[in-house]
Amino acid sequence: MDIDFPLHFDARGRTASAGLDEHVRDMIEQLVFTNHGERVNRPDFGSGAMQLVFAPNSPELAATVQFTLQAALQMWLGDVIDVADLTVTADDARLVIALSYVIKANGQAQTASFSRSL
Repeated sequence: MDIDFPLHFDARGRTASAGLDEHVRDMIEQLVFTNHGERVNRPDFGSGAMQLVFAPNSPELAATVQFTLQAALQMWLGDVIDVADLTVTADDARLVIALSYVIKANGQAQTASFSRSL
């Protein structure tokens, strides 16, 4: 068991825990929504996607986010997951990230979707 994200306490007053599948999804979410320079001692951690929130929404923005996110996933989580498919779309005022991946530890295929309004 791993610590759940965001950090909170369970009903017993202990640090909440998460299973492997949930923990990996939490790690991906942290990577997606962390800007470069936010983490102490890890200034290059993050995808930089949140820095683009105020950029004009367009297919070019989606392609940029997809490229930077693919690189960040490989760099920071390449030993944990294999990315099967990554799609970033600019949908009106929302940026939608759809990710399919396989957890290396157990071979489980998973999907995750993240979105933010621009």
